[in-house]
Amino acid sequence: MLTKFYQHILALAFAVYEINKAPKILPNVTLGFHIYDSYYDEKMTYRTTLDLLYKVLRYFPNFECDTHKNLMAVIGGAGSDISLHMANILSLYKIPQLHQFLQGISFNNSAGETVSFDDDMAMVAEFDLTTLITYPNKSFQRVEIGSVHPDAAEGEELIIHEDLIVPPLSMCNDYCHPGDHKKKKEGEKFCCYDCVPCPEGKVSKEEDMEDCIKCPDDQYASESSDRCIPKTINFLSYEEPLGISLASITVSYSLITVLVLGTFIRHKDTPIVKANNRDITYTLLITLLLCFLCPLLFIGDPSKVNCFFRQPAFGIIFSVAVSCVLAKTITVVVAFMIIKPGSRIRKWVGKRLTNSILLSCSFIQVVICTIWLGTSPPFPHIDMQSLTREITLGCNEGSVIIFYTVLGYMGLLSVIGLIAAFFARKLPDSFNEAKYISFSMLIFFSVWVTFVPTYLSTKGKYMVVVEIFSIIASGAGLLVCIFSPKCYILLLKPGLNKREQLIRKNY
Repeated sequence: MLTKFYQHILALAFAVYEINKAPKILPNVTLGFHIYDSYYDEKMTYRTTLDLLYKVLRYFPNFECDTHKNLMAVIGGAGSDISLHMANILSLYKIPQLHQFLQGISFNNSAGETVSFDDDMAMVAEFDLTTLITYPNKSFQRVEIGSVHPDAAEGEELIIHEDLIVPPLSMCNDYCHPGDHKKKKEGEKFCCYDCVPCPEGKVSKEEDMEDCIKCPDDQYASESSDRCIPKTINFLSYEEPLGISLASITVSYSLITVLVLGTFIRHKDTPIVKANNRDITYTLLITLLLCFLCPLLFIGDPSKVNCFFRQPAFGIIFSVAVSCVLAKTITVVVAFMIIKPGSRIRKWVGKRLTNSILLSCSFIQVVICTIWLGTSPPFPHIDMQSLTREITLGCNEGSVIIFYTVLGYMGLLSVIGLIAAFFARKLPDSFNEAKYISFSMLIFFSVWVTFVPTYLSTKGKYMVVVEIFSIIASGAGLLVCIFSPKCYILLLKPGLNKREQLIRKNY
C-alpha cells in the first residue's frame, strides 16, 4: 500500500472519530465506514461497489438484506476512472459519491503545511478538508467542505461547511427548480446550462428536468408551471345563478303566453279576435309557448335525449311560429287586394290560404331536420380543448352544415315576412297589424343575425347561454309586438273593440 493512500485512510478515520465525538454535529447519529480496494481493475470496482450496497453471500439487487447498514455516501477512488465506474452503479440508487474526500492530506499539502499524526491519531498541524465531487453527468468539481484545527478548543477542532456538502449538479449554476427546464449554454462546458421557464401549457415537476412535459387533457398547468391541476367540469346547470335566471325567465314568458292564450280564448267571439283568424292566432300562441319552453332542453347536464332533440325541436318550432306570422301577413295583404273591382284572387282568401302557407313553410324545415337526425344527429360531447381550465360538457351538433341550414331557413322566412309586412304597412289602421308584424320580424331577424357571430366567438357553457338568450329574445319580440296591442284593446279599451265591430259590419 502506498503511503499517501494510507494517510487518506487515517484522515478519514480521524474525521469520523471527531464527528462521532462531537454531539452537536450529528446528534443521535453514529457514522461508520468500510474500506475496499479496487486493485485498479474495472471488474473489481463493480464488485466492491456492490459489496457496499448488498453485503451478503449472494447478491440480491434492490432488496435490503442487511438491516444494520444504512449507506449514506460513498467516497470515490483516487483516480477519476475508478470514480466513474462506481458512478455507473451508484447513480442508479441516487447515492451521493465523493471523490478524494480529504485532499491535501500529505506531509507537504497544497498549502505548504506539514501534516502528521501522533500515536493517538491526533493531528499536529491544521489543514483543509476538500473534496472532488463526481456528478451524474460525469463532471467534477473540487469543493472545500471544512477544516481541521488540532490546537483549537475541545469541540472546535473540526469545522464542517454543511451548505457545501450537497453541491449543485452543474459546475456552472444551481439546480433548475420545478417550473423550469435545462437549456445548454452555447460555447460553455457540456455540464453548463441555463434554467428556462416552461412554455405555456407544459410543466416540470422535478428539479433539473431536461424538458417540460404537457399535462393530460383533463388537467392544466399551474401558473408556476410546476404541477398539473385537474380541470373543473363546466356546463350550464340549474344550480348556478345563471341557469336559475334563464330558467326563471323562460317559465315567466311561458306563463305570460298562457295568459294571452287564455285571454284570446275568452274573447274568441269579439271582432278583434275573429278578424285576425282565430285558428292561426291560437297556433301562433301555442307555438310561442313551446318556444319559451324549448330553452329548458338546453339547461342541465347534456344527455343523449336532450342533445338529439333540442336543436331540431327549436328549429321546427320557430319555423312554425314564423310561418304563422307570414301567413297572417299575407292574408291581410290578400284581403285588401280582393276589395278592388275585378279581383280574381277572392277564391284564395280564407283558411285555405293560411293553412297552405303554414304547412308548406313548416314542412320544409321538418324535412331538413329529419335529414339531420337521420344522417348526422347531435350527440353529447366532452370538450377538453376549448377552455384552459375547464372541461365543457355539451352537445356536438353533428352536421354543422345542416345546423346552419336550419338557422338560414328561419332567417329566410323572417326576411319574407318582413318584406310582406313592410309593403302592407299603409293599409287602413282598423284592420292593419302589419306594422306590428314588421316590428316583430325586424326584431326576430336582428336577433338571429347577431346570434351567429356571437355564438361562434364564445366558448363553453356561454355558447348555450347565447342560444337561450336568442330564443327568449326572438320569442318575446313576436309575443309583445303582435299580441300586446290586441290585449290592450281586449282588456283595457273595450270601446275600441265595439267600434271595430261596427266597422267590420259595414265592411
